[in-house]
Amino acid sequence: MLKDPSFCYKFYWLEAIVTLISRGAEETTFDEIIDEMICNAWYSVREFHIHLSGLRSDGTVMDGLERAILKLSELSELRADASKVEIRNEIKRYQTELYQSKEQLTHMVPYRALAGFFANANEIVDWDSQKRLVAYIQHFDKNIQVLPYILGSSSKLKKEVIFNPSWITMIQDNMVSILGWIQYEKVRWLQNNNPEVPGLVYKLAPMDEKMRKLGKVRKLWEGILDQREIRDVFTGKPIVEKKYDIDHFVPWSFVMNDELWNLMPMDSSLNSSKSNKLPKWDPFFSSFAENQYVMYSLMQEQPAIHKLYEGCWRDNLHSIWAGQELYRPGNDKEEFRNILEKNMRPVYDSAKRQGYEVWVY
Repeated sequence: MLKDPSFCYKFYWLEAIVTLISRGAEETTFDEIIDEMICNAWYSVREFHIHLSGLRSDGTVMDGLERAILKLSELSELRADASKVEIRNEIKRYQTELYQSKEQLTHMVPYRALAGFFANANEIVDWDSQKRLVAYIQHFDKNIQVLPYILGSSSKLKKEVIFNPSWITMIQDNMVSILGWIQYEKVRWLQNNNPEVPGLVYKLAPMDEKMRKLGKVRKLWEGILDQREIRDVFTGKPIVEKKYDIDHFVPWSFVMNDELWNLMPMDSSLNSSKSNKLPKWDPFFSSFAENQYVMYSLMQEQPAIHKLYEGCWRDNLHSIWAGQELYRPGNDKEEFRNILEKNMRPVYDSAKRQGYEVWVY
């Protein structure tokens, strides 16, 4: 059913069907399935700026599901991390405005998802007529009774999707394995269409904040603040004890890691404003590199600071270039900055190309 997809919404179509069946549905509609698809893809598109099927040469979005999500985002005030209940409520609120975007998703995928079952049939399938396709699907299923679903007689988004009872049983008995397979195939597709995006496998659903590993880094910066005044990268004012957060220069939602070279102490009052936006490279990278060099210098000079640095190895020091080049002994200030910029700038530029907004401080 997922062989040779042309667009990503085939994965979300099948995923939505499995999800609805797992909730006990025996029959549904195009409308309900597409609502589920929008909910399932919302987080990847809005929070992580994933392009579901890539971009055209002129930079416009190719995938109809992604366009529907962007349309809903324009119409509503939904947050990127909105819950499925909130998303469904807004879909209903803007049903008229979203109708065309949703209806476009029904043109091919409900029928093409069944194409593999027709491969050995002697008859030629007329893919150009939805009416004849519905009749063919019903005729085919009546003779062989193998299809996971057939389609009803209603039109447009109201068209019924009637599940085969045997498929319902099979899906309910094997739901975890089936969803895992769909996720695997979906990640392969998305990674191919978003080659610059790191950690894509983690960008399909909301992340558990407990995955963030910033405790050791905070202890390191606390040790540094006991020794030296550190100025906020953005305000230029001294960092005040207990009034700062450890934050990422390139947003965590893009890099999906807590590497030491991307972290900085930051005035707590600014953190929510910056959120997952990119700071302007100039002039803020210079201030960021300055603070990183202070950390590096103290770590080389003082055993107590070096011990706190070693405490970060497990959770915050996995990049090979950082260990072998950036934090090696003997770098002067210019060498340190050049190594940091050489490795950080491509990550920053990738995030910008992916659609991350630049923060105006």
